[in-house]
Amino acid sequence: MKVVTFVAGGQTRWGAVRGDTVVDLNLARAMHLASRGDEAKYLANNVLDFISQGEKAWDAANETLEFFGHRFVDGISFHPDQVKLLAPLTNPSKIVAIGLNYGEHRREQNVLDATNIYPILFPKFPNSIIGPGEAVTWDKTVTDKVDYEAEMGVVIGKRAKRVSVAEALDFVFGYCNLNDISARDLQFDEKGGKQWARGKSLDTFCPIGPYIVSRDEISDPQNLSIRCWVNGQIRQDSNTGFMINGIAQLIAFISQGITLMPGDIIASGTPSGVGHFAQPPVYLKPGDVVDVQVEGLGRLSSPIK
Repeated sequence: MKVVTFVAGGQTRWGAVRGDTVVDLNLARAMHLASRGDEAKYLANNVLDFISQGEKAWDAANETLEFFGHRFVDGISFHPDQVKLLAPLTNPSKIVAIGLNYGEHRREQNVLDATNIYPILFPKFPNSIIGPGEAVTWDKTVTDKVDYEAEMGVVIGKRAKRVSVAEALDFVFGYCNLNDISARDLQFDEKGGKQWARGKSLDTFCPIGPYIVSRDEISDPQNLSIRCWVNGQIRQDSNTGFMINGIAQLIAFISQGITLMPGDIIASGTPSGVGHFAQPPVYLKPGDVVDVQVEGLGRLSSPIK
């Protein structure tokens, strides 16, 4: 299932992508229930509500999509040019980001490479979330060294507290493209305060999307290509298999002391090729377009303004 939030007919809705069609899952569910003589009810208020309802809602959504098939019903089904995709999830309780989780990214900054090390956690606040096609912007009096980081976002599906590595992936709802936009002067420079949280959490600094792909469609989250382009030029080209701590290890580690809630997002780290560590450094500027693509998760495009 590819879960989306979108605007159609002047209304903000949520649903699923089926081939080249976007389906309003609330209206499709009501239609399905009415067709069998049951009371017509919506499935959920929004994507976070849907995720929070757990397996029962997931099963109902899949049943609805199976009933609906690939029919096109005006007002329920929409062609891509009839909708504007928003961030699939806008209001998680938290975003837990992971620093230095690829050996190659450590090496490009001359950080001693190591394995079996503790993940580095930092917050990325929900105010930073934007959707596909939305502009990344910033105040030039605050930062002038803005960078990209292609990452795989992990969306938690149910409350996770002190879970084991073996069971950790059962707590995943799905995965999405995520761009960990970073103000490097705020993150690394003395005058910026060397504050990772501030440098990573400015408004618009967390593009995600275009959808969340449910975990059943991703057979192995540790074997996916991950790429980033700036103005069509590839800058990052790697594989999630090169993570130092994989998704299961991250969930298990975080949940030992921080309870993960439905809809929480883990930004799982970026491979090498970011602009700050290029020789010379190359930062984003207005007019640029950044594309992030994790295999199987669509493509996330973000204009820079």
